[in-house]
Amino acid sequence: MNRNIHRIGIIAKPKLTTVAALVHQLTDWCAAHEIQALLDKDTAVLAGQSEGLKRTELVAASELIVVLGGDGTLLSVARVLDSHSVPILAVNFGSLGFLTEITLEETFATLESVLAGKATTQARMMIDIEVLRENGCFAQYRALNDVVLTKGALARIIDIDVNIDNQFVATYKADGLIVSTPTGSTAYALSAGGPIVYPTLGAMLVTPIASHTLTFRALVVPDGVTVEMSLKATQESVYLTVDGQVGLGLNGEDSIRVRKSAIALELIESSNKNFFDILRRKLKWGER
Repeated sequence: MNRNIHRIGIIAKPKLTTVAALVHQLTDWCAAHEIQALLDKDTAVLAGQSEGLKRTELVAASELIVVLGGDGTLLSVARVLDSHSVPILAVNFGSLGFLTEITLEETFATLESVLAGKATTQARMMIDIEVLRENGCFAQYRALNDVVLTKGALARIIDIDVNIDNQFVATYKADGLIVSTPTGSTAYALSAGGPIVYPTLGAMLVTPIASHTLTFRALVVPDGVTVEMSLKATQESVYLTVDGQVGLGLNGEDSIRVRKSAIALELIESSNKNFFDILRRKLKWGER
């Protein structure tokens, strides 16, 4: 990664008061390197500043974004990237921090390596989701991890017809269905019995939640396909959730179309660890 950085956006987890000191350190570092520091509105409040930018404005104006928080904060930033592919340095302030792999101690050394052109990035695939209702697009979302269809608390099992590139796959009878990226393979899909997929692999996963047919297992498909999920007309109390953070209630006969996004998340890598290090440390992978 070799970039001439003039503007760095800083986005912190809202109301995380412990991050305020690091925000001030980052703005001082930027000033010392003649770089303009841009804060979003919530981060400006934490830093005691009167004005901040909307996240969409910050993303459009930044050449690098520093995210301070946990994986949830990074997921929320990924959804507002729009058509801008901006490298992101994600600093872990969360409890797990599977995606936000840069530690507090590594923050400024990593920034220096970015300016020196020594930092490396990893492109993480995202997916675009369309909710189709009455032959029109009712809602659109972007996800870094997954899109999930689930039944309501008191609903029976749900029937979901799945087509891939207009080829009928099956009618899934389950408590729900997850379509995830390789990055999302270590999120909800993993708890539903899906495989761990290397994060840069070109693939999507279709994973049933508590399938009522034992032969249904997670399905790994190429990232160039279109996955379409359709509900039965009599279906009630079905919810769509994107990255575990946003979503809506669905109607019978709604369809959900999922495709690979044209925009990937460009994540700056830690020089001290790799994907398997994180698996072992965060998920206790391979331990007895």
